[in-house]
Amino acid sequence: MRVVVCVKQVLDPELPAEEFTVDPVAKRPAVENARLVMSTFDEIALEAALQLREAIGEASVVALSLGGRSADDVLRKALAMGAQEALRIDASALEEPDGVQTASALAAAIRGPLWPVDVVICGRQAADTDAGQVGPILAEMLGFPLVTNVLWARPGPGGTLHLERETEEGTEVVEVTPPVLLTVTNAECNVPRMPKVRDILAAQRKSVPAVEVGDLQPEVPSPWTVLTDLSLPQLKGRCRVIEAETVEEKVEALLAELDRLRVV
Repeated sequence: MRVVVCVKQVLDPELPAEEFTVDPVAKRPAVENARLVMSTFDEIALEAALQLREAIGEASVVALSLGGRSADDVLRKALAMGAQEALRIDASALEEPDGVQTASALAAAIRGPLWPVDVVICGRQAADTDAGQVGPILAEMLGFPLVTNVLWARPGPGGTLHLERETEEGTEVVEVTPPVLLTVTNAECNVPRMPKVRDILAAQRKSVPAVEVGDLQPEVPSPWTVLTDLSLPQLKGRCRVIEAETVEEKVEALLAELDRLRVV
């Protein structure tokens, strides 16, 4: 079984809010020297893929990313965690690919140099946009059935997969026959493993192959959506200190102020 995990490089979500700014002209974050990391749910998707491979015994896991040369860092992390192969789609020729354009490039790589593929796994949503579009669109482009909010995947009888997925009421177990695309959400059972130091060092010595996006000839060469504005929300709140001598007076003054504001 061949499993492809789509991973995206994003700004570190742990970046302090006061350090985050945007360039309104370029319409992109303007954060110098910020750490770039693997998108949170993509890392969880990779963990689910590695657990599936361990349960099957014979399977290969390939990490796939669309991005510039810096995306090699997240692919090397995937190799350190346990992926056997990695491939970067060089996005230098693209400006700001949207979900459709990204899915189209990933589909072209999966149908092209990575084929045959049995299972494609994506994170539930990207840590930078929270859009949650690429997985479903990619499934449509590949013609694969889609199972969302998966927690874990295990081999079933006759080449099928047993999947546990999160629902609004709890969880449910479904059986599916590959090929299939899964989007993975977080749970206690799929906390990403910490790679060992020796695996990190070994991954750093590996070369990450790259293919030009133009050579893949994706079906959608340009974005379907255009970002027209990007700005940070302006805080409109204000703070007032209630002045009084005693606690009772402070409480009375606070209640009076709340009454004046008509919030009680």
